[in-house]
Amino acid sequence: MEAVITILALLFFAFIALGVYVSVKAVRAAKRGVERTVTQARRTVEETALRAKSYGQTGVAGELAQLRLKLRTSMRATQDTLNAGAAQDASLSESLALFRRLSEHAHELDEELRRLEREPDQGTVSSLMPGLRERTERITHSAESLRWAARDRAQKFSDDDLDALSTQIDMEAGALRHWSAADGCTEPAAWPKAPETGAADRAGPDAGAQNRPETEPQSQAGAGAPGRPQAISARDPRQQTAYPWQKTARPETTN
Repeated sequence: MEAVITILALLFFAFIALGVYVSVKAVRAAKRGVERTVTQARRTVEETALRAKSYGQTGVAGELAQLRLKLRTSMRATQDTLNAGAAQDASLSESLALFRRLSEHAHELDEELRRLEREPDQGTVSSLMPGLRERTERITHSAESLRWAARDRAQKFSDDDLDALSTQIDMEAGALRHWSAADGCTEPAAWPKAPETGAADRAGPDAGAQNRPETEPQSQAGAGAPGRPQAISARDPRQQTAYPWQKTARPETTN
């Protein structure tokens, strides 16, 4: 009895622990989902503000907004391309590692551009703009190189697979048309038709006799010329054996 109680208690605590673990996992997943949604919403709002500044403001402030928008757009497009390709091509893992290192420089530049947007000394910011443009151009160029290389690689694999598939289809089509070369015809030969039902019955008994061979075994031919059937002649009534139950034939009388 004590062993049963102990087992039930262990099962109870095991179920409780499992429930707590599942609850924690669900809460963490929900938290990650909320954080991801908040991050995407914040990014969308920030990029919308950058577009408004790049088109609505002139001078250093508008150029800083343009540099930030160009940097963020290029990095995000490259990230999406590499993540999508890495799911099917494991060789892109090295490209992802390089992109992470490039992302560190991109985040550093983006933070610097953000701080300069709030800098009141416009003269100092203007003196820094050539270096900021060069850094932005180098980072975006590297990101574009990775992105287009990954796209070209995916396109090459797709073209190779399509060529192989086309070759296999052509071979299969040739195998299906093999009867044309073997038989010397352009279409399959028609199947022989089955004889119509009742044709022999409508032709009569003579049709069967015409189709039979002329010669038959000697045992079936009977007397006469070998190989030809003999007609069956009627028996002579005078030679027939009389039986007790038969009546005597009366002679024919004439008037």
